[in-house]
Amino acid sequence: MTVLSIIRDCLDALLHPSARYDALTRARHRAFMAPRLLGSLAAFAAFPVYLAMRGAPSAVEVAAFAWLIAPIMLSWFLSRTGRYEGAHVLSSLALAGLIMAVAITTGGIGSFAAVWLIVVPLEAALSASRRVAAFASLLALSCAGILILVGQLGWLPLDEPSAAQRSLLMAFGVASATLYAAALAFGAESLARTSVALLSREEERYRLLARNMSDVISRHRRNGTVQFISPAAEAMLGMPVAQLHGHGLFDRVHVADRPAYLTALSDAARGDVRSVEFRLRREPTGSEHGQANFQVDFIWVEMRCRPLDQDPGRQHIDRDAARETEVVAVMRDVTDRKLSEQALDQARSAAEAADAAKTRFLATMSHELRTPLNAIIGFSDMIAQEQTLMLGAAQRREYAQLINDSGQHLLSVVNGILDMSKMESGNFEIASEPFAPRASLMHCCNLLALKARENGIDLVTDAPQDLPVMTGDPRAFKQIVLNLVANAIKFTERGGQVSVSAAVSGSQLTLRISDTGVGIAPDDLKRLGAPFFQAGKTYQRRHEGTGLGLSIVKSLVALHLGDLTVQSRLGEGTAVTVKLPLVYTPPQAKPLDGKAAESKIATLTPVPRQELHDQHHDQLQDQPAPVKKSA
Repeated sequence: MTVLSIIRDCLDALLHPSARYDALTRARHRAFMAPRLLGSLAAFAAFPVYLAMRGAPSAVEVAAFAWLIAPIMLSWFLSRTGRYEGAHVLSSLALAGLIMAVAITTGGIGSFAAVWLIVVPLEAALSASRRVAAFASLLALSCAGILILVGQLGWLPLDEPSAAQRSLLMAFGVASATLYAAALAFGAESLARTSVALLSREEERYRLLARNMSDVISRHRRNGTVQFISPAAEAMLGMPVAQLHGHGLFDRVHVADRPAYLTALSDAARGDVRSVEFRLRREPTGSEHGQANFQVDFIWVEMRCRPLDQDPGRQHIDRDAARETEVVAVMRDVTDRKLSEQALDQARSAAEAADAAKTRFLATMSHELRTPLNAIIGFSDMIAQEQTLMLGAAQRREYAQLINDSGQHLLSVVNGILDMSKMESGNFEIASEPFAPRASLMHCCNLLALKARENGIDLVTDAPQDLPVMTGDPRAFKQIVLNLVANAIKFTERGGQVSVSAAVSGSQLTLRISDTGVGIAPDDLKRLGAPFFQAGKTYQRRHEGTGLGLSIVKSLVALHLGDLTVQSRLGEGTAVTVKLPLVYTPPQAKPLDGKAAESKIATLTPVPRQELHDQHHDQLQDQPAPVKKSA
């Protein structure tokens, strides 16, 4: 361990606690205390030698040596209070007082000690305080003025040294003042070097943090102009940091989020701490072929901003910069959190939709199941009490037929629910086989012709004789036709018309079922095909049904890898177009969720009823001898 390190450790033990944790403050306190303690100790050590060579000292000499205890007291004051500027003020007073005492007794302003007045402001400059330096300069000038005034008034001692002694003392004064000034210069240089080293080390530390942090640190003016931004922005936005300076970052903020972005920075400049979330445009990445992908890509970031704490020393130097408060901000990529929130919202919406579907299911089933069951129970009780009620054969047959009709309706409801459940769970299998689509289509229309006749509706069927044989599930094909035609008949008023046509286009069979019925509202058209959904409000509905018909059609068309298009206008009619492949090819792999593929339902721009009627009229003219089932 060297002598310098021992001295440094001893000085650190004397430092005030407030200076032990700041490297620059610690260096300044050491630079103040070390020369004073060493100088006083050296002077006291040299005092016996001086006595041996000089003999009995004069009163002035004793006072001068006694004054050397002042630096020790100043070091004690600094170590106890930590008041660095106050210690420098006291040091200037002590040094000026010593110079005044020696100069008055040795010739006034012409004394060798007067030269030391120059050292007083130089020593105060080490305090790095303008106030202390100004005070020390005024003090030195005041002392010089007092020495001149005392000399002019003749208050100086009469005994003056000889010319030789005067020259020797002047040489001693100039040399000692020069040496002390040199020591002060080296001290100032050491403090400056220490300050630069500490500043460089601190900047390197912060630069290392800024370079390796995933969060982006930026410095802004009140208007959003970027003064500094950390290198992490390059990884976040995929572009050089230099392009984000000025208004570069603002230009990448989503247009809808710019007011919130600027408001947060403005509020932070006024002294508030603000947090804001906004979208930033990220630089598009190259595609597989090296061409740019021009799809706009935005990420969500969270920015927390607060006013920048100005360094007090810088505020004195750069007053214009201090007047305009700047803002420091920390930005973090929160895209994953936003996606999670969106997924949570979607899951919540799905849960709400499932709950609404359950409510619709219970509301619908309570009517669709109770009505046939009440009829079955009621009419069967009447048949069981036929002797009491004295029922005739005709009445018994009528009641039995009603019971059979109710049972068939109940069976169709249950079958629809089971089929829908199988389709949604992915357990509905397509039994593919060749079949004639025209025969199946005509059979379905014949089954529903009686229903159409009872409702006073014209059922027009247009199926060419040369329709080719197709491969698919014939039962599913019939169910598609029956559900669509039954729906068209159900929602068409008396005197209306339902048209069914089939044609081949390319490798697909196109079925078109249109009516002149009540039509579907635009809002309901968007939800068409959802299980248990029925267009119109519940209290306005005049037709029975579970709301599964079109949902089953949608799933069956999807299982056949076909397309479903619905075109409707409220009060003017509906046209449903189904396109099925002539040859059904099973998919190679089943979906991971086990559910059937979803069909493409296009809700096209509705067309007026006259246009629908004209389309059917043109089709009838092009095809020979259509089959017409009417009342």
